[in-house]
Amino acid sequence: MIHTLSELAARLGKNQRLLGLDVGTKTVGLAVADPGLIVASPIGTLKRTKFTQDARELAKTIRDYSIGGLVVGLPLNMDGTEGPRAESVRAFAKNLLERPDLLGWEAEIAFWDERLSTSAVERFMIGEADMTRKRRDEVVDKMAAAYILQGALDMLANQRRLAAEADEDERDDEDDDRD
Repeated sequence: MIHTLSELAARLGKNQRLLGLDVGTKTVGLAVADPGLIVASPIGTLKRTKFTQDARELAKTIRDYSIGGLVVGLPLNMDGTEGPRAESVRAFAKNLLERPDLLGWEAEIAFWDERLSTSAVERFMIGEADMTRKRRDEVVDKMAAAYILQGALDMLANQRRLAAEADEDERDDEDDDRD
């Protein structure tokens, strides 16, 4: 099922994690969140073959890391519209939803705007990490997946912070009413 990010996080069971996906035409970058949904860590890159094989590889990762939901990077155009790449990513997600038999799980998915994620990661790897082109090519997809997932986790953390502040304000108002 497709959810908003907040809905997806609310559906997670105890100690379940989110898996970030950077879906490309040749590879799928993978990153996993810690159980507290604070930090995203890159875990690998899946070389794309046939969808059935890709889904089976994802199923193994889902089992190994106690995944409760997928955050899929959606490559929007700079003006926010969806082009052929976004349509391809949506088709990949739709195929996952239609094949729970391959995943061993009813997929729970949220899309995350991934505009410029790969270029941001590449700029970091060139400027800050001083990586060679060969090394960048080996890690860029999983690092982009971590960048995508971290953005989603940061938004969830901000929502939790705002909700806690609102609860605190409400308690303060109730205390004032009693005085």
